[in-house]
Amino acid sequence: MITGIHDILEAYRIGIFPMADARNDPETFWVEPCLRGIIPLDNFNIPRSLKKFMRECDYGITINKDFKGVIRACADSPRDHENNTWINHSIESAFIELHEKGYAHSVEVWDGDNLIGGLYGLAQGGCFNGESMFSRAENASKIALVILVEHLKKRQFTLLDTQFVNDHLKQFGCIEIPQADYLDLLDSALIRHVSFV
Repeated sequence: MITGIHDILEAYRIGIFPMADARNDPETFWVEPCLRGIIPLDNFNIPRSLKKFMRECDYGITINKDFKGVIRACADSPRDHENNTWINHSIESAFIELHEKGYAHSVEVWDGDNLIGGLYGLAQGGCFNGESMFSRAENASKIALVILVEHLKKRQFTLLDTQFVNDHLKQFGCIEIPQADYLDLLDSALIRHVSFV
């Protein structure tokens, strides 16, 4: 169950995160996977075809311009092979408050005035917990991830948590590590005095 934002921040600091079974499910549960997905920032891989696409497209990129639009689009995007999402209304409301308090952040991809892709997550210390992404146009969410990684490296973050691994993330160098190893990386990241903005 979601309580105050300080409890959510503490949960992420000990390596757990909230999920729901469906958009309209009032129940929220805490997850601590045995294996954790991360993208090592120093080994981030941009597929050649995506590099070419980014050179040729004219999408606009912003950071923290439309957090509410991004999280709602993510909440309306079903998980792979499912008809529902893990972002219920309680999680959405909590993360909007976290954004307003300066903890949660978004990357937006635009085609003119149309929001076509993006991602959001939580930043504490040198750790960014990637929560969800969405795409309404070719490569839009992938571009958001590239921009996020560039931004995290520039701001001297050391840990990008993806929670789980999937084929979409593997092409960028996402790997799976034991939760105990993740917690060691998390502890090191949390003591860093860096800022997302």
